Amino acid sequence: MDLKECREKIDQIDQEIVKKIEERMRVAEQIGCYKKEHNQPITDLLREREKIDALTELTSEDMASYIRLLYFSIMEMSKDHQRKMLNMETPLVKEITTSLDATGRVFPSKAVVACQGVPGAYSQQACEKVFKIPQIVYMKNFNGVFAAIEQGLCEYGILPLENSTAGSVNQIYDLMMQHHFYIVKSVKMKIDHNLLAAPGVKKEEIKEVFSHEQAILQCEEYLKSMPDVKVTICENTAEAAKKVACSGRKDVAALASYTCGKLYGLECIEEGIQDHGNNYTRFICISKKMELYPGADKTSLMMVLSHKPGALYNVLARFYSLGLNLLKLESRPIPDRDFQFMFYFDIECQVYSDEFIRLMSQLEELSDEFRYLGSYMEI
Repeated sequence: MDLKECREKIDQIDQEIVKKIEERMRVAEQIGCYKKEHNQPITDLLREREKIDALTELTSEDMASYIRLLYFSIMEMSKDHQRKMLNMETPLVKEITTSLDATGRVFPSKAVVACQGVPGAYSQQACEKVFKIPQIVYMKNFNGVFAAIEQGLCEYGILPLENSTAGSVNQIYDLMMQHHFYIVKSVKMKIDHNLLAAPGVKKEEIKEVFSHEQAILQCEEYLKSMPDVKVTICENTAEAAKKVACSGRKDVAALASYTCGKLYGLECIEEGIQDHGNNYTRFICISKKMELYPGADKTSLMMVLSHKPGALYNVLARFYSLGLNLLKLESRPIPDRDFQFMFYFDIECQVYSDEFIRLMSQLEELSDEFRYLGSYMEI
């Protein structure tokens, strides 16, 4: 048989498959109606496993893995179609639709906001981009920002999530597993670090440099030009500048913003010392309650997946089948759990779209643990 004949044979088989798939989906509709009428869940994992095992037995050994993958996909499509046809909402979808109706049309301009650090911190600058009139409450550490939101001490909190050159702020991802919150907006800020010291201090006199760990990573190459200088990590770049200003020492400097220099009476020895000029940090604005504002087109999720082949693939396949763009995939080990990971996803999806609602209806059953972190706009 030549190539043309093979392709003609494939075309004929595909036509038959399409007809049978549609026929199967119509029967699935009837099953969905029965389950809704008798108040039964759409998903029946025991039946699915038994069915796939039985179908696998019908095929040759070299085709078994393909059959399992094919029918897993078919069953997922059937369940998605049943939910869509019957308008069956999960508790999460109901919560989201309620929030869509309850949230105001305009993001607030005035609010009490928790930020980590002291005046002059990059978090403060991010806060002032998100809110026109923020009343900022400064917390000693990132955990304090989460706690302030959970306890209702502040309406919102601002936290750095990732940097374009130094990567993710791992401490934030770890804390996200411990606290309950929703992301309501994000902001991307250009970060320029400067070497700041007391007036009159020369670069060659500096013996110690203070800054936050992320700023140190972002200025790693620059610091190599000062090999004899001790690098000391601080809670925040603004805290580092304040520490230098209050120390009274003439042999210390801080890596911080130009604003910090003005605020704490320091001089800029060198400006823009980050290793890459295209240096941006993404900050998130979090809230205790779910708020979904018009224009929200980015969604963040956290999931713990089963330790079995195809678990991550099954999630990624949902994004692909619904035509959704995956913006970020990050994994972090879960403390006190051996070899278990939390996966963090950012996806691009309009919150009012049908695809978004369908995705939210599907993901919970694919994971051992699932957290919807919110849908929001990035400015």
